[in-house]
Amino acid sequence: MADNYRALTRTYRPQVFEDIVSQEHVSSTLRNAIAQNRLSHAYMFCGPRGVGKTTMARVLARSINQIDETVDGESLSQTLNVVEIDAASNNKVEDIHHLREIVRIPPQSGRYKIFIIDEVHMLSKAAFNALLKTLEEPPPHAIFIFATTEPHKVLPTILSRVQRFDFKRISVDEIVARLQVICKNEGIDIDNESLHTIAKKADGALRDALGLMDQAIAFCGTKIEYKHLIEALNIVGNDQLFEFTKAVSDRDSDTGLKLIDRLLKDGIDIQEFLVSLTGHIRNLYVAKQSERMYLVEATSETKNRYIDTAKIFTENDLMRTLHLVSEAQMKIRDVQQPRVHFEILMLKLIHMGRSKEVHQLLEGLDQLKKKIKNPDPDLKNSEHLSERDQTSEEKSDGVINSESVQTPNSISEGRSSTAIERKGRHSSSDKAESEKRFNDKSSDNGRPHDQNENRLSTTTENNSIENSNDESGSKPDIKSSISESKNHDVATDDDHFMGRPRLGIEKKEQPSEQTQEQDQGQSEENEGSLNGGEAGIGIQLKNIEELEKRWPEYLTILEQKVSKTIYHQIENVQLKDLNGTELILSVNNVFAVNIVEENKNELSELLKEVVGIHIRFKCVVERQKTDKSESTSPYERFKEVQKKDPHLSTIVELFGAEVEY
Repeated sequence: MADNYRALTRTYRPQVFEDIVSQEHVSSTLRNAIAQNRLSHAYMFCGPRGVGKTTMARVLARSINQIDETVDGESLSQTLNVVEIDAASNNKVEDIHHLREIVRIPPQSGRYKIFIIDEVHMLSKAAFNALLKTLEEPPPHAIFIFATTEPHKVLPTILSRVQRFDFKRISVDEIVARLQVICKNEGIDIDNESLHTIAKKADGALRDALGLMDQAIAFCGTKIEYKHLIEALNIVGNDQLFEFTKAVSDRDSDTGLKLIDRLLKDGIDIQEFLVSLTGHIRNLYVAKQSERMYLVEATSETKNRYIDTAKIFTENDLMRTLHLVSEAQMKIRDVQQPRVHFEILMLKLIHMGRSKEVHQLLEGLDQLKKKIKNPDPDLKNSEHLSERDQTSEEKSDGVINSESVQTPNSISEGRSSTAIERKGRHSSSDKAESEKRFNDKSSDNGRPHDQNENRLSTTTENNSIENSNDESGSKPDIKSSISESKNHDVATDDDHFMGRPRLGIEKKEQPSEQTQEQDQGQSEENEGSLNGGEAGIGIQLKNIEELEKRWPEYLTILEQKVSKTIYHQIENVQLKDLNGTELILSVNNVFAVNIVEENKNELSELLKEVVGIHIRFKCVVERQKTDKSESTSPYERFKEVQKKDPHLSTIVELFGAEVEY
């Protein structure tokens, strides 16, 4: 029996068009051509291995010459009318010259003489050129059939002279159906899971599936079970893949490492396991939507198992896992310790943060932002009530003297004296009283710093107006005094929240001609007094050089009053130009621009303490020149920034970020 045994691939080779699996588009076309007597002089069959190209060529030759079915397909080449050539071993010009001599001889029986050239892409360029003329104008009795797995290697001049048919891969279900027929004929008892395993391992080639079936029968006998089949073929089973994903979902590193150790002891190739794992995770992602289960090539029991397991993961987690596994599949073939990298992949999948946890953190941050932007309404109402109470108290204490009257000239003098007093020229008693009232209001009412400062400036201005009135003996206009004191260098809470610039510029109405002349003369006197006094420091800044002299003092104040991140960004800027009250800074990155824009009000207030006036900040991004010897890698720069701002370490630990270098 052993002497007469033939492999399943040879025993069950199709003899007619109906037996060829999954190539109906080619079979129907060729049968119609035969029936209509519209046969071409040359055909080319292209496609992957094991899908029936050579078999189709033999069936076509049998049908054209009407050869009896008793003649085996492998014996067709022994007849005088069918010549089969292997181009892999007959690829020289001399072989093609011999073929051209044979083509001249007419068929001994039948209508056509058929030449089947397998693996035609193996012919040399000279051999193709030698065949070209014969292929273009063959004798009327000659038909050429070429078969190849790599049609792109065939010369375009050859492809333009043939009818090309592309064969497709055979699906898993079609291979399973064919194997069931063969097992029934052979008396083999095999379960459905084993059939699907063989079909998937064949990768669309029916010939490979029949070879695996032969190997399984030799190992297991006539009764094939799934667990024995996996051992016989040394392939990755579904149980091992589901065990891997269970260890990842349970975050059980001990079970995962033991699984890897067992796989390697069983002789499983890591590369092959990663290929199977990639398909396994892809099936889990498809199973997240049960209506797409037709995309999963597996038994119904395995499909249900995929659906149950997919409920544990989110789509984002499966996508991240699929990305890491596919990336490791490409990299692990080039490493020297594949086991260690395989274990690293397992530990990454186990310890990486889940998307659900990240969403919870982001939701918490959003809620915190909403609370900061929208504080408790009860607390806000209480602040407004206390503000009204204090305003009425100030009026009752006589902060604003309603009996005093002031002329326009005296109002101008009051403005000048107010500006001088706000820059440090208060009397000792007024300064002590203002500081005491400022501290009392900050502690009692819980107002922001800007509101108390504004109220202090209003009180100081009104006191200065009152003093000037005593000298002139006239009474001011109450409404104009209040409006001027409120508009003079006062910023509300909305200004700080919306990021509006505070330049200390008083908004004035258009005065009459007489008032303009009086104010002009008074402003010249004030300018002369300010240039010689301490309070006029800011007005002396006529160029950038004067500001650079006071910049170190400004950096000292920043180091004490702002965060380290802001301080280091301002420390690295370069003073470019000063246009009036606008300071242009040169920075080397967009991050510094954002820092300055977000904190420009606070930075301007602190600069005012040094120069005496409000100066606006404007950033221009310019790549600053650095010494090449001091250039560092991105990883080293990240470490330096992390030392300066320890909050980055907290962010890295919270989100599990990794710096690759």
